[in-house]
Amino acid sequence: QVQLVESGGGLVQAGGSLRLSCAASGRTFSANAMGWFRQAPGKELEFVASISWNGGTTTYKNSVKGRFTISRDNAKDTVYLQMNGLKPEDTAVYYCIASRSTLRLIITDPREVGYWGQGTQVTVSS
Repeated sequence: QVQLVESGGGLVQAGGSLRLSCAASGRTFSANAMGWFRQAPGKELEFVASISWNGGTTTYKNSVKGRFTISRDNAKDTVYLQMNGLKPEDTAVYYCIASRSTLRLIITDPREVGYWGQGTQVTVSS
């Protein structure tokens, strides 16, 4: 069974940091773009960050640029999201994703996602 399993979420004060991890099992995603989406209560799902198969290309939602860093370790089939300077508006369930196609360098559109993790809650208190 193919799975993406997130960890590292939790409760943190504004200005604090968290590091999310996403481990793949059941198959390797070393040739796929991967990334993170999030969904806050009552709001639509939104793109956060994406990384190419070799880590050479990354892209971010404008509001997290300079605060979040996405990275990956293909030897461990794991992708990370380092979140610094967290704000209350970053509160959401964060989902790890992998592209449906290996032809996509990065993905920002949820229609291009082939695999979703179960989500991990991030709560930032003011």
